[in-house]
Amino acid sequence: MLSISLASERYDRVQAIFDGRVRIEGCDVTAVPLRAEEAFHRAFNGEDFDVTELSASSYMMTLSRGEAPYVAVPVFLSKMFRHSAIYIRTDRGIRTPQDLAGRKIGVPEYQLTACLWARGILEDEYGVRPRDIQWFSGGQEEPGRRERAPLTVDPAVSVTPIGPGETLSGMLGAGALDGIISARVPSPYGRHPDVKRLFENFREVEAAYFRKTRIFPIMHVLGIRRSLIAAHPWLPVSVYKAFIEAKRIAVHELLDAGINFVTLPWVYDDVLTSQRLIDSDYWSYGIEPNRAALEAMTRYSYTQGLSQRPLAVDELFHPSTRELSKL
Repeated sequence: MLSISLASERYDRVQAIFDGRVRIEGCDVTAVPLRAEEAFHRAFNGEDFDVTELSASSYMMTLSRGEAPYVAVPVFLSKMFRHSAIYIRTDRGIRTPQDLAGRKIGVPEYQLTACLWARGILEDEYGVRPRDIQWFSGGQEEPGRRERAPLTVDPAVSVTPIGPGETLSGMLGAGALDGIISARVPSPYGRHPDVKRLFENFREVEAAYFRKTRIFPIMHVLGIRRSLIAAHPWLPVSVYKAFIEAKRIAVHELLDAGINFVTLPWVYDDVLTSQRLIDSDYWSYGIEPNRAALEAMTRYSYTQGLSQRPLAVDELFHPSTRELSKL
């Protein structure tokens, strides 16, 4: 029995692995629940865990340089539409996405996957290029945050680290920034009268984006330590199968019309709505159901200067996980 460590957020879709209802074949698992930001930092700075949640953007960036310590399997622990991630000062005349051109916009890390997608969407859908914005990076709520992996960007893009004692939220509230793009809600939102989302009707806008593009943006992948795969080549499929089963259990519980396993009143109806808009398997794993999102994501990584070469979708994932056996 191979002893392995696992780190990720404690999503409903991994809960069955954390509590032991689903086992990874051939493995004795020590599961450590971590905030995604900590898991990413520890993965790219210390390779602390054998199997870990990874930032998709940072993974692509390091893979393109031949420096990725992990090999991904097509388990997408986090997916999220990112129109909702754009926050603005309403007293700066920003009414449309095009009004972001020439503005000062903060990002916790330029390589953040949420920011990668937001920049790509702004360019594809609204004609606002990354080079059209002045970018500032640093801690959102705490000073001192830095890029988790060495950063490369398009030379035409301006990215300036904020001061060592500054935070993005503090600068947004004080008016030193015109906006923030972030996966986490900045603290001035809901408290400062001049801080709003660019798309307050984000659910409507994001649904329209999906209908147009068929893309449900991928944020995080699952990585396995490269050296461990070399010693145990059976491991990627075992891990992949376990996460598929854990997700199946989570969705089955969400579809229980008689009991709410999640503390929300209309979860069942939300699942049905998601199935009507996206697919019956609306949170799909695997390459083919997610190819449109993966192709957009790899394109953004290269055109924004993060990846040093174009990445093919299939090379992102261990070959053994590209297609499972069928009965």
